[in-house]
Amino acid sequence: MQLFSRYPDFFSRRTLFRLLILCIGAMILAFGMFNIHNRTHITEGGILGLTLFIQHWTGITPGISGLILDSICYLLGFKLLGKSFLVFAACSSLFFSMWYNLFSFLGYMLPDLSAHPFAAAILGGIFVGVGVGLIVRAGGASGGDDALALIIHKKTPLKLSQAYFFTDFIVLMLSLTYIPLLNIACSLLTVTISSFLIGRIHALGRESKKPQDNPTET
Repeated sequence: MQLFSRYPDFFSRRTLFRLLILCIGAMILAFGMFNIHNRTHITEGGILGLTLFIQHWTGITPGISGLILDSICYLLGFKLLGKSFLVFAACSSLFFSMWYNLFSFLGYMLPDLSAHPFAAAILGGIFVGVGVGLIVRAGGASGGDDALALIIHKKTPLKLSQAYFFTDFIVLMLSLTYIPLLNIACSLLTVTISSFLIGRIHALGRESKKPQDNPTET
């Protein structure tokens, strides 16, 4: 009871609903990442794509590498993002790690689309877009990409949109070491679709502040 009285806002219905949305979004994202991206070599930019790159060359599952990379980015961006954002972002990362490891244990649930890369790109983009869109709408983050982009934006002359593109471009270029050029082209299609869906879902029915709108929040 003392815990509930000390942190009443965290245990409010609104907060619990946001956590539920985060969990659902993380489940959709992990399902698409495991069943499509990981299986067909259709990758993502940013931290998501980097976890797949690490898995290919080291065998470390994204459920582990993603949690580590996200934690590093969140720690580096703590002063920019604020405590509230970091709490929900951390929850998102934990949910994703949990779901991805569960799907890894259960095995593939969708047909192998390796022979149909454009279909895989479209379907993968939908899963990522919807999953990340729900996470962002609930006030979390799909990974450390947000923190990393904000750090780059703060420390360099790059605009925030350019910082996001920079990280995605670097990861996609690294992915050329194990993914054919055609698949990278499909990956760009995936990024385009997912970005569109993320923006649409995030904007539905409400106006939301982006993390950089209040960088000094604590």
